[in-house]
Amino acid sequence: MHEMSVALAVIDQVEQAAQQAGDVTAVRSVRLQVGELAGVVPDSLSFCFELACAGTVLEGADLVTEEVPGRARCAPCAREWSVGMPPRLSCPECGGARVDLLSGRELQIVSVHWEDGRTHAQTREPISEER
Repeated sequence: MHEMSVALAVIDQVEQAAQQAGDVTAVRSVRLQVGELAGVVPDSLSFCFELACAGTVLEGADLVTEEVPGRARCAPCAREWSVGMPPRLSCPECGGARVDLLSGRELQIVSVHWEDGRTHAQTREPISEER
């Protein structure tokens, strides 16, 4: 189950951001985009996240996952379609196999909502270098 390693990586990144912000007393929620083709089961990730947060500033935080559907575009005819699961990676229009995946592989932190000593709550959006 690689969802535990994903959960640990998310927790590590959020803890680093909280340390850089200073004076963070609690993380309330973490919002992730999880692509349909990322190979991550959101329910399993939530379970692992809850376990791995114990004893950290994220303990009790909600993990909110937004599923991003897989989409592709055919290079020869430019048709776009939802690839689904299992993924259909040949063009439904012309049968072409030269395909560009447009979305569905995402696995990224979108925002973190935390409390600190200065204000009741803040949401941190990733800076462009983190995306």
